[in-house]
Amino acid sequence: MTAARIRSASPWIVILVVAIVSLNLRGPVVAIAPVVDEVQSELGIDAGTAGLLTSLPILCFSLLVPLALLVIRRAGIDAAVTITLVGVGIGTAVRSVDGVGWAITGTVIIGAAITIGNVVVPVVIRRDVPPERVSLTTGVYTSALNVGSAITSLGTAPLAEAFGWQLAVLAWALLAIAALLAWLLYVGPRRALAPAARPARDPSAQPPARARTWGSLTVIMVGIAFSGQAFAYYATTAWVPTILRDETGLDTVSAGASASLFQIAAIIGSLLTPLLLARIRPLGTFVVLGALWSTVPLGLMLAPELWTLWGVLGGAAQGGGFTTVFVVIVSFAVSDKHAAALSGIVQGIGYAVAATAPAVLGFTHDVTGVWSTPLLLVLGAVLTFTGLGVASAVRAARAARRRGSA
Repeated sequence: MTAARIRSASPWIVILVVAIVSLNLRGPVVAIAPVVDEVQSELGIDAGTAGLLTSLPILCFSLLVPLALLVIRRAGIDAAVTITLVGVGIGTAVRSVDGVGWAITGTVIIGAAITIGNVVVPVVIRRDVPPERVSLTTGVYTSALNVGSAITSLGTAPLAEAFGWQLAVLAWALLAIAALLAWLLYVGPRRALAPAARPARDPSAQPPARARTWGSLTVIMVGIAFSGQAFAYYATTAWVPTILRDETGLDTVSAGASASLFQIAAIIGSLLTPLLLARIRPLGTFVVLGALWSTVPLGLMLAPELWTLWGVLGGAAQGGGFTTVFVVIVSFAVSDKHAAALSGIVQGIGYAVAATAPAVLGFTHDVTGVWSTPLLLVLGAVLTFTGLGVASAVRAARAARRRGSA
């Protein structure tokens, strides 16, 4: 069966392929965390250097967005996905080589490759998914990000015990290889490997209207909303185990297991959010998710012993928040090129802010000596996500109506 026939055989194939590709867009970032002690010991590095192996990709998500946009523009959408998967595989292999220089180099390659994937996958969804399935596919995309993180976090330590940390980290390159094979089958080797040909320009055609990016208030609102979402997520992920130990007396193992509820619930939230979007649209969805998200900082301040409840509610909300932001991006975009630019701008803003979250919360706790003040910062980030999310959804809906009536 040819690639074209595969693409048209079932509208569900693209959802499956998006899911397989997306498994590689977060898992490599967290692969080092379960074996960080072994990495420090064997490479002879301190905790700060070891922390770079997880924080560098997040910085790449922001700083390398212009590079990602350039790659997508020059190579085309299909080849950009291929570059993402090949880059993740190569970076994973380089990172597993003995030596701190190799580890950092591989981490940067992984971060750069995933940055391209972060930007281009929403464009694939816009291009290949019927409008009525965009919300569902975006939910599957978000869910696959969390699934990739979960299986990598759970599987790396057992693999390291059996084969050593280097082979354990290298093993996850198999996911990239599997995704690359699926992508080659989906779009065909020619489209996956060759830069897209630029369409010939018709001199008699009217130039298209310029789609707004940085000049659009809606785009800036979505970017700041995503900043609130991303700041709250990375702050919570970094510090909840410590907060649970300090506030509830849990030991390290129990606190880590309890904190994982926040990640697991995100998978459910990502898949349920399309149902909310279908019934109450992005505006109402932002309100519901914001209310659920707020239970994390408020619950930890007022009743930390009920963390299981707050972790499930807030975890579902953070998974749904990512989905809703990107549904707004896809609905606001007027072309694939515009969608790539919007995705890059929103993620560039969001991840730049998110990269500061663990340090800002840690510094605030060191200064105040309590967790209530850092948690108020998380609450502020959640309220920012909610308020600007609602405002951007209203403006995006108006823009869509204007395009429909034009």
